[in-house]
Amino acid sequence: MVLSNLGEKLKESLRKLVKAGLIDPKIVDELIADIKKALIGSDVNIELANKICNTIRNRALKEKPPKGITAREHTINIVYEELTKFLGGQEGRIEITEKPTKIMLVGLFGSGKTTTAGKLAKMYKKKGLKVCLVQTDTWRPAAYDQLKQLAEKVHVPFYGEKEEKDPVKIIKKYEKDFHRFNVVIIDTAGRDALNKELIEEIKKVKTALNPHESLLVLSGDIGQGAQKQAQMFHNAVKVSGVIITKLDGTAKGGGALTACAATAAPVKFIGVGEHIEDLEAFKPKNFVGRLLGMGDLETLLKKAEEAMKKEDAEKMGKKMLKGDFTLQDLFDQMEAMKKMGPLSQVANMIPGMGMAKLPKGFMGTQEEKLKVWKHIMLSMTPEEKNNPDIIKPSRIERIAKGSGRSMQEVRELLKQYKQMKKVMKMMGSPAQMKKIKKMMGGKLPKNLPF
Repeated sequence: MVLSNLGEKLKESLRKLVKAGLIDPKIVDELIADIKKALIGSDVNIELANKICNTIRNRALKEKPPKGITAREHTINIVYEELTKFLGGQEGRIEITEKPTKIMLVGLFGSGKTTTAGKLAKMYKKKGLKVCLVQTDTWRPAAYDQLKQLAEKVHVPFYGEKEEKDPVKIIKKYEKDFHRFNVVIIDTAGRDALNKELIEEIKKVKTALNPHESLLVLSGDIGQGAQKQAQMFHNAVKVSGVIITKLDGTAKGGGALTACAATAAPVKFIGVGEHIEDLEAFKPKNFVGRLLGMGDLETLLKKAEEAMKKEDAEKMGKKMLKGDFTLQDLFDQMEAMKKMGPLSQVANMIPGMGMAKLPKGFMGTQEEKLKVWKHIMLSMTPEEKNNPDIIKPSRIERIAKGSGRSMQEVRELLKQYKQMKKVMKMMGSPAQMKKIKKMMGGKLPKNLPF
């Protein structure tokens, strides 16, 4: 998970709050101390960390909980609301209304700009839009080949000139084709630092292109330094937003996110992994929900709909939450989950799952188990998958031999399947969903499968 250390520390502080019998000033002060340590440990500026913690403390001690919500639930909701505000509050969305909508990426060497261009192309193509990638980075020798390979990987048209040294000439040569696309993504050159030469080049490209969005790509590992860099780029070339990359592999991501939120350039996307699909629109509410273990149902449902048809996702969701699913349903769900990303990412989107204190490495172990289960289920007959109750010792032996696994592993699958049905039924109960809704301040995404 992105910012996993920060998330785990914040969840641990909320677990202490949940266990507390009475919410008094002492408990609130302990909560604030834990949150402050967690934020500073994630490279958040000390002054900003103090500011948010003071706001949470004042609200928690002075505000009366709304009717029907306990002081504990209200305090958790205050933490959620203030962290959301701290990260910019509203989603920095990009509206694709004009054809073409031109998105220009700027940034320094090593920020992941070219890779991000490919990820953006993949994201918009998945939405059914016509996309192309344009190379104007005439400075870095490998830029042309890298972007061309990414375009081929995501199956979108590529425009560029390997020998051309003037980026404006590249734009002028191909701009007549841009009207064919909904989204045109332009990768520009970088430098080791924002110098006069880079500023002048970006300004020339921007004038020739007249982009709808000028997005600064920043690496999350620069932490608090993101604020200065974002402000400098904004002042120099008027960037409209920021994309923060490499958030999955740094402990300084909190500093980068909060630093950018303090500038006039909102964070619009975040890189959450190395794969071409690992780019997300930055939605502070959803992001904080995952950090605090409240889940992110909106993103979870979106990923589920991308992995399977909407009608199938809704039908499966209802069956799962009723605890009324077969091994065949579980198999289909596992196949869909493979398309949704690593199990740890998916688990953090499920309300309540993130708050469970799981052993270190548990999710990795479970991922391996799922592979074993898949082999076992492939050796079952359709009748056995749709009615697991008929699987007796003789069938277990046959399934084990057919899958190359042990009888014990087959029994474990059947045991886990029964336990999973019970847990899902409990999580989908009206009482549990009411509790989750309370924690989220009465706000849940629309079109949920329950």
